[in-house]
Amino acid sequence: MCGLRGLAAQLTGVALALPGGAIGRRFGDKTTVLGALILMLIGTLAMALSDSWSGQIAGRLVGGAGGVLLNVQMTKMVADWFAGREIATAMAIFVNSWPAGIALSLLTLPLIGTAYGVSAVYLAVAALIGFGLVLLAATYQPPAHSVTPATASARLHRNAVIAVVAAGLIWGLYNVGFAIIFSFGPSMLVERGWSIAAAGSIISIVLWVTVLSVPLGGFLADRSGRPELILAGGAASRLQCCWWRCRAAARCC
Repeated sequence: MCGLRGLAAQLTGVALALPGGAIGRRFGDKTTVLGALILMLIGTLAMALSDSWSGQIAGRLVGGAGGVLLNVQMTKMVADWFAGREIATAMAIFVNSWPAGIALSLLTLPLIGTAYGVSAVYLAVAALIGFGLVLLAATYQPPAHSVTPATASARLHRNAVIAVVAAGLIWGLYNVGFAIIFSFGPSMLVERGWSIAAAGSIISIVLWVTVLSVPLGGFLADRSGRPELILAGGAASRLQCCWWRCRAAARCC
């Protein structure tokens, strides 16, 4: 059940990923991100104040909607700031905030929940969201060279569409596997007798490896000027790891 609630936050991405860009063009980058943070705050507080299953799912959906808008718009903001200069490294650091945040939460939130209850966990997350909201509202300024969206819609070239679809499929499949790890992994270990804190700690190892490898990949792509080679090397390494895992599982059987 905990895994299903975790994945519920991602379901709104299906409906909001595409219109998220249009919403950002209509209201502006900063305003859209502030609205996304407000949605995340409302969803988190709803989960903190509700003990019912329907209340938890509703909070996840509202918070997930904010998370999707946040990701779409902040990706564009990072691109504006680093267009033409080490964009791969900057984007890698930005993308890395997701696994880094999850890893920290797996280490700290179980301890808070064990000591003070589940509501305290949600309130701690809400406090961080509120802090980020105030910090963004008070300090963020767009870059001077920020790209202004065209008022007239232009038809995408066929090759561009194919490239975007391929990248989206790769990113989507990667995130499916990633989400399964931290959504269902701790629950599986708890069912096998692990404590909540120990299960969160061991699952977080996967995320800490990602924290180190993702910026390294972006740095190597920028420095080498051969991002395709870095992608091919990463894919080959993943296939090798899958092969090792299959051989290990075969030996166990």
